[in-house]
Parts: sequence; C-alpha cells; structure tokens
Amino acid sequence: MTSVHQKFLKQNTVGVVGVPFSGGQPREGVDLGPMKIIEFGLLDQMKELGWNVEFDGHRDYNAMRPAQDPPVGKLKNARFVSAVTESVAQSVKGYVEKGSLALTLGGDHSIALGTVSGTMAVHPNAGLIWVDAHADINTPESTESGNIHGCPISFLLGIAGQIKEFSWVKPCLTPDRIVYIGLRDVDAGEKKILRENGIKAFSMHEVDKYGIGKVVEMAVEHVSPGLSRPVHLSFDVDALDPTVAPSTGTPVRGGLTFREGHYICEALHQTGTLVAMDLMEVNPSLEDDQAVYQTVNVGCSLVRCAMGETLL
Repeated sequence: MTSVHQKFLKQNTVGVVGVPFSGGQPREGVDLGPMKIIEFGLLDQMKELGWNVEFDGHRDYNAMRPAQDPPVGKLKNARFVSAVTESVAQSVKGYVEKGSLALTLGGDHSIALGTVSGTMAVHPNAGLIWVDAHADINTPESTESGNIHGCPISFLLGIAGQIKEFSWVKPCLTPDRIVYIGLRDVDAGEKKILRENGIKAFSMHEVDKYGIGKVVEMAVEHVSPGLSRPVHLSFDVDALDPTVAPSTGTPVRGGLTFREGHYICEALHQTGTLVAMDLMEVNPSLEDDQAVYQTVNVGCSLVRCAMGETLL
C-alpha cells in the first residue's frame, strides 16, 4: 500500500464482486472475464499491495434468467439484466457500507447499472468517472441495437423513461457528477443527449490535445471538486486501443495507450477518493490465447494501479 490517505474508506479491504454476465449484449464469452482475471492471480496481487481481500466466489447469475424474456420496446433481455444488476447493486452496497473498496469484475457494461446504484446508495453525492470508447448513455428510445450495455447511464440519470422492468433503479446520478474519458465511438443520439444535459466528456481528441495528466486532473476536479466527494471508477477495457486490449467485444481503433490507461488508475488512487471500481468487457473467448493473455494481464495491472501499485 502507498501512504496515500484514503478519505472515504474505513478499512484497508477490497470487496470483490465477480459478475460473469453477458446478457447486456449479444456476444457470448464476456461472462468468462471475471473467472479469467481471478485465475490470473489478481486476489493475491492485491494482497501483496497490502490490502485485505474479501471474495465470496463467482455467483451463478444464470439462475436468474427468466423462462420468457421478450423484448421490452427495443430492449433485449430486460428482465434478466434487471434481476442481475439489482443483485449486484446489493453486493456493492454491502461492501461500500462497510467502508471497503468495492471492486466489480465484469461481464458486460450493463452491470454498471448495479455497481453505480450500489455506490450511490451509500454515497449519494459520489462522482462517476466513466472510462470507455462508448458513452453508454442511449435511452430505450434512442438505442439502435437494443443492447442494454449501451444504456446504463440513461437509467442512472433518470432520463430512460419509465420502464417497469427496471422499477428498482432509482435515478441516482446528476449530469454534473459524471465525466467521461476516452470516448471515440458515440452514436448521434448519444451526442445529442450529452449536449442537452451538459455532460463533461473528454474524448480521445481532448486526450491528444491536453495530455492524459491534464485530462485526469480536470475530470477529477469536475466530479470531486477539491477532492470533496468519493469517486466511482467504471473502466471498460475497450477504452484502451485494441493493440493494448484486443479481447473485448466492441474494439475501436485509436484508443488510450497502455500508459494512459494506467495513468488514469494511478492518479485516481493518488487522490484518495476512490470507493469503487468496475473493470468491464474483458472477453476471453475473442481472439487467440496471446491476445487473451495480454488483455487479462492489462486488466489485472489496471486494478493494481488503482490499488496503489507504482512504478517506483
């Protein structure tokens, strides 16, 4: 552990929530991500950094799959996604309430419906830093694909409209408490939503323009002015360039470099404000063994940096 004072944690413990779930999008395999990451020794790696680690095993979320789950409007698997994310919200809330850092390993990014809800239930003023190639802010109206992994932010902001299958989701996020880093593949409908809600977003253009150090500084100041609020980091590995993290479902060229991705996590640890982290969309069934090894390795490495690993 570094000597950074963690402002909002009561104990030096990471609570790990493994969510082997792929229902928010059509590609099989992303549900294998959490198991692979644990197999690579992440729990021991965090212990070596001085953390106590609590992990109660990977849940079998398939047991929650309803017999019938026809589309709700355009939304696919709505009942399944809702049941799983509600359960995840309880798990994350439990760890955050105890003052542990909640680390969720996905799975697809629809899971963030649960993780962010869990954090905000305990810290209603927390800020959200969303590192992703995609904005994931489509509404049930604006989504073209109907895949819920492209919609979680709209539900969290309360702009998704009334969908009874998701009645448990309380709007817990305000537009001034979210910031994006790494965007480069944003739907026209999403651009409109971002503009209309005045949401702060640093696309790859801003990363190129200002450099990652300045971008992270501005992002943190936006969601946690003067480091006054806890921060939830939701990191989709497709934020990284596909040359860095090839095994993911929706790779887009021109992403964050290896170092830029790590810098975000290192800098957030240094703020002492981190209370929860998601690592999402590692899909070990895509690409060859070498690419999977590379992607899972990078995932573990990002988590270690967020937990205080430094180069010197």
